[in-house]
Amino acid sequence: MTAPPAPPRALTIAGSDSGGGAGIQADLKTMLALGVHGMSVVTAVTAQNSLGVQGAWDLPAETVRAQFRSVVDDIGVQAVKTGMLSSAELVETVAQLLAGISAPVVVDPVGVSKHGDPLLAAEAVETVCASLLPLATVATPNLNEVTQLTGVVVDSEAGMREAADALLTHGPRWALIKGGHLAGDAVDLLTDGSAEHWFRAARHDNRHTHGTGCTLASAIASHLAMGLDVPEAVGAAKEYVTGAIASGFPLGGGIGPVDHAWRWR
Repeated sequence: MTAPPAPPRALTIAGSDSGGGAGIQADLKTMLALGVHGMSVVTAVTAQNSLGVQGAWDLPAETVRAQFRSVVDDIGVQAVKTGMLSSAELVETVAQLLAGISAPVVVDPVGVSKHGDPLLAAEAVETVCASLLPLATVATPNLNEVTQLTGVVVDSEAGMREAADALLTHGPRWALIKGGHLAGDAVDLLTDGSAEHWFRAARHDNRHTHGTGCTLASAIASHLAMGLDVPEAVGAAKEYVTGAIASGFPLGGGIGPVDHAWRWR
């Protein structure tokens, strides 16, 4: 028998979440759910559960570099998603690696965990802005992260435009400002500085939302690997993550994860 063709290939470069709700685990679950072959470069290992992050340990830059080269040089990638890069050294290492590929890159500039635990060193913020964001096809900060990167504080939808403009000065082709922390509908703004796309979804009364940001960014990368353009990929990812949030379930004693398999249940 002839083997079937390989599915689209997406690579996540991020930290591991031992509780399985966010990070590398969420990324790979999302990619599988969307029909994409997920591959990984682990940048950090965390001790993490539904209550928070109890510890985090960066992997050596040479380990990150070796994982990347192993995957890219043999298998190849059609889209890349970056997540937790907690130190300036790791940010610079990943930026140097990404500069050598042509695949679209989704940068999720992870700053803090769902529980408020810091995941990006203060001294690494400047490196993210100078080295990583210029390589991004689309950057996906939430409101806290966009303030960390640009200084812009957003308290309304109008402020999301200002934040997007400020983020675009750092070089990403598209900025996706996630307005999930605002009151009302869950609204996100995607813009390249000229075209604007607003994505709205009803807010679900569900506290179990661990992994939302990772899931959205990896869903965007998955749809880019399938060949969709950026607005189409973001729209499809928004629909997927909205369903995952609606189906989020309790786990442990704190905030449970979104359900990456919601379409199968």
